[in-house]
Amino acid sequence: MLSYQHIYHAGNLADVHKHALLAVMIDYMTRKDKPLSYLETHSGRGTYALDASEAVKTGEAAAGISRIERLGWFGPDHPYMRALAATRAAHGRAAYPGSPMVAATLLRPIDSLQLCELHPREFEALRTAMAPYGGILHHKDGLQMALAMAPPVPRRGLMLIDPSWEVKTDYETIPRLIGQIARKWNVGVIALWYPILAPTVAVAQDQAAMARGLARAHPEALISEVRFPPAREGHGMIGSGMFVLNPPWGLEGESQRIARLFARL
Repeated sequence: MLSYQHIYHAGNLADVHKHALLAVMIDYMTRKDKPLSYLETHSGRGTYALDASEAVKTGEAAAGISRIERLGWFGPDHPYMRALAATRAAHGRAAYPGSPMVAATLLRPIDSLQLCELHPREFEALRTAMAPYGGILHHKDGLQMALAMAPPVPRRGLMLIDPSWEVKTDYETIPRLIGQIARKWNVGVIALWYPILAPTVAVAQDQAAMARGLARAHPEALISEVRFPPAREGHGMIGSGMFVLNPPWGLEGESQRIARLFARL
């Protein structure tokens, strides 16, 4: 869908969950002296200004990354905080890294980067943000590109699938797509982010059924889910989920640690 723009939600609690786990995965995978590929299906604009009117209007960043930093959930050496610090150093104190920038700040020159984004304005912003880092940018539908990008060269790598979930049928088509990607690229780390929705949301049952189906189809996968208060009255998202095939070592422990922190909110 071309209506979704993440600037309204950048830095929210779901981003904290997703980006912290993503950073841990990339950090571990870059410790080995072997190149890797990073692929992303829904990249957004790469960086976000949390003092922009859109972000201030929703207050989600204030309740998200700003609050989490005050609580001290992550030390300065945590890869998520390293990515955040690098983004701020390049773009200013109010800057927040989207997942492409989290990856770009943690990847090495030997690694490869492929990013998809369909929204025209978001793609132009992404191209500007990623210019210093290189990589291949696709102005195309990420779900259509996912199979084409897999398996990448090098084969060792990670794909993040992070749609807006505005299309109801995604809850049915994406699990099938993950199965197809996994058959083509059995060594790839395949990560899917999804929202956890309040029962009053029309597609809440579709989301819950998808999560159950993924767990049944891939019992070896890591599933990390956290709950949090709605960003504002009537807001339908009450949690964040990450499904990871071939999870890197250490991800389960960090997932459990983060879940305990979210449980205190």
